[in-house]
Amino acid sequence: MKFSWKTLLLWTLPALVIGFFLWQTAFPSLPTDMSRNTASTRMSYGRFLEYLDAKRVSSVDLYEGGRTAIVEAIDPELDNQLQRWRVDLPIEAPELIAKLRSANISFDTHPTRNDGAIWSLVGNLLFPILLIGGLFFLFRRSNNVPGGPGQAMNFGKSKARFQMEAKTGVMFDDVAGVEEAKEELEEVVTFLKKPDRFTAVGARIPKGVLLVGPPGTGKTLLAKAIAGEAGVPFFSISGSEFVEMFVGVGASRVRDLFKKAKENAPCIIFIDEIDAVGRQRGAGIGGGNDEREQTLNQLLTEMDGFEGNTGIIIIAATNRPDVLDSALLRPGRFDRQVTVDTPDIKGRLAILEVHARNKKLGADISLDAIARRTPGFTGADLANLLNEAAILTARRRKDAITMLEVDDAVDRVVAGMEGTPLVDSKSKRLIAYHEIGHAIIGTVVKAHDPVQKVTLVPRGQARGLTWFMPSEDQGLISRSQILARIMGALGGRAAEEVVFGDAEVTTGAGNDLQQVTGMARQMVTRFGMSTLGPMSLEAQQSEIFLGRDYTARSEYSEEIASRIDGQVRAIVDHCYLEARRIIRENRTVIDRLVDLLIEKETIDGEEFRQIVAEYTFVPEKEQYVPQL
Repeated sequence: MKFSWKTLLLWTLPALVIGFFLWQTAFPSLPTDMSRNTASTRMSYGRFLEYLDAKRVSSVDLYEGGRTAIVEAIDPELDNQLQRWRVDLPIEAPELIAKLRSANISFDTHPTRNDGAIWSLVGNLLFPILLIGGLFFLFRRSNNVPGGPGQAMNFGKSKARFQMEAKTGVMFDDVAGVEEAKEELEEVVTFLKKPDRFTAVGARIPKGVLLVGPPGTGKTLLAKAIAGEAGVPFFSISGSEFVEMFVGVGASRVRDLFKKAKENAPCIIFIDEIDAVGRQRGAGIGGGNDEREQTLNQLLTEMDGFEGNTGIIIIAATNRPDVLDSALLRPGRFDRQVTVDTPDIKGRLAILEVHARNKKLGADISLDAIARRTPGFTGADLANLLNEAAILTARRRKDAITMLEVDDAVDRVVAGMEGTPLVDSKSKRLIAYHEIGHAIIGTVVKAHDPVQKVTLVPRGQARGLTWFMPSEDQGLISRSQILARIMGALGGRAAEEVVFGDAEVTTGAGNDLQQVTGMARQMVTRFGMSTLGPMSLEAQQSEIFLGRDYTARSEYSEEIASRIDGQVRAIVDHCYLEARRIIRENRTVIDRLVDLLIEKETIDGEEFRQIVAEYTFVPEKEQYVPQL
């Protein structure tokens, strides 16, 4: 535990005050002459009068206003030696002075000093002063602690982090894979640095830019790059920091934030995860969240209300634009909506080049091959991929990252950690036939993505895996490609049934069947790829937004629903029959591939295709193309 001088004083001074009060209680007043106001024994007042009458008293000193006396007298019990006694005198004893004078006994009166009253006054004042000082010290110290007691009067203050010139360490050169979004935001920086170029032709500086995209695509990174490039004051805050349990605090923080921004204009305000405060108003069942709606109303007013905000550019980021209030998205508040989507193959290659700058790569590393193997990866995924590869390299005590570490890192990121290898058994052979069933259909069917790797090494919940690598980024997918993917997903179950019989099929195809049913249903209800015709019968699946989607009803009748189910079944049945036929016709090569897979546990795509070509000659234009 760490102590400081302030802490030591804070605990020592109250202890001294308490000790002083205890001392005052025990000794309320002190005489002037401590040496004389002492006596070894006490004497009663009656005995003192007897000694006085017997003329044994030689001197008397009166203290404390006549309430105490120190008496010097001859003690007959001690051979007439002179002794000193302390006598407590009664309050009313006026005859005592007369007796002392009549007996010619010397006596003296010692007045009481007022030290006790002074010390009592000082003590009474000192304790409250120390108490108030200690509380002030604690209160001042808690101001520096987020959420401490000292923050009680600062609820309405903005929690935005402010930097006069944000040195984030990120520039536009450090952002790759989102070139379109970067061009839009570079223009915003130019607005801030050289506004005359645009105002000369009548252009107006945009008030707000909304960054929209899936998690991990680089929205916050772009905001850091803007802060690093612009060289203007930069405020950054999260949407959740506006809302508190106390009503009106969020709106007060919005006002305080924009007040500070106006004082430092031109500047940038970055609001991360704005959907925490910008959700649609009145969308909840039984009414909305009043506090959040008040905060949103204040934000709308500050962005474009009766009083304009000159020179303040607001940049916000969210991955849920569908729940934002329409008033927040209109021009004048957010003039631009920049989509930061998952990168294509060129974008992934550029991102890999950025993240590989501080990595030691081996001679066999091909960033282009890694970019081709990682479709759908975001910038955060690619950064994590190279970091996992570097960790594996250090764990294996290698000097540089090789393609082996990258391949293992991809498998780990996508499928999970590597498990214990399977022992040779009936279960291992069944899993091998299941995975070869997926791979053989992916190789024989023309429209399917080529096989990249087949492995029996368990990862995550999967006991075996078959990887497919698309030849290009597919923004559009044809009907034949969807049918080929359905057939490929059913290849494992078909292989189990053909080889081991219907009674030996396993639960290993559970996840495959879920994917098959989903793809077939989307063909019928969303893409119009069935005999029902080109109709969209269902919207894209999304989570229910209470109050807006809760009361949504089906847009088709029960008869159409029955026909949809029939079409889905027809597609799945047709593809399953085709998959079983392909398995039966290629049984010889499947048996050889299973034996090889059990021996090696992993077969890469090129070797797999070479073995299939030795047993099956299928001209490219005559490969199986499923027809429905």
